[in-house]
Amino acid sequence: MDKKGILYIVSTPIGNLDDITYRAVKILSQVDVVICEDTRHTLNLLNFLNIKGKRLICCNAINEKESSDGIIKLLSTGLDMAYCSDAGTPSVSDPGSFLVNKVRECDFKIVPVPGPSAVSTIISVSGIHGKTFLFEGFFSIKEGKRKKRLTELIERKEPFVFYESPYRIIKVLTELKEISSNLRVVVGREMTKIHEEFIVGTVDEVVDKLKIVKGEFAVCVLPNMCDFKLEKPED
Repeated sequence: MDKKGILYIVSTPIGNLDDITYRAVKILSQVDVVICEDTRHTLNLLNFLNIKGKRLICCNAINEKESSDGIIKLLSTGLDMAYCSDAGTPSVSDPGSFLVNKVRECDFKIVPVPGPSAVSTIISVSGIHGKTFLFEGFFSIKEGKRKKRLTELIERKEPFVFYESPYRIIKVLTELKEISSNLRVVVGREMTKIHEEFIVGTVDEVVDKLKIVKGEFAVCVLPNMCDFKLEKPED
């Protein structure tokens, strides 16, 4: 029986390249083909890891459907392949879900190689009180739709995480402030990078404190923390 290729879904650093896992390095070294959201971005990572001579294929949000057909053909020839989005975990507000479904439909093995993700990074430093949270990813670019969704999420009174670009972060936080100015938020900017910054407080306070809007943002909103107070230890 002919060997069937395996598709590895590989998480890559969201900023600091030292966050790559040993297993991810091993898989990227061993596979025949590396599938990339952006070949230039992934090539920089491979060069950092001293992994040379890999065949690279582009598969992003624009060409994912067309590229998937070619990937299926290569898997059918027995080639093992790894998919990397530009940063973090594929399919988490990144391309990859269509490819995964297509490959699974064609009965090829899919193996996750877990690692960095912006959502787990911001959650780890947010001090969430409770065991559940919602992940929204990027909001709609349409203001009306975005405000409606923000209101729905706040009314659920559960923590939620969203991503935002430097071009809209102030706008979205201001909309959040208009809905409820005393919401507690944790804003992570350029997480794991040289200029990493975390701004914590009510959304009203954070909007005033946020002076630099360069880089990528992850925001954790804590509706159920408005009246939450840490208990002081007994003497």
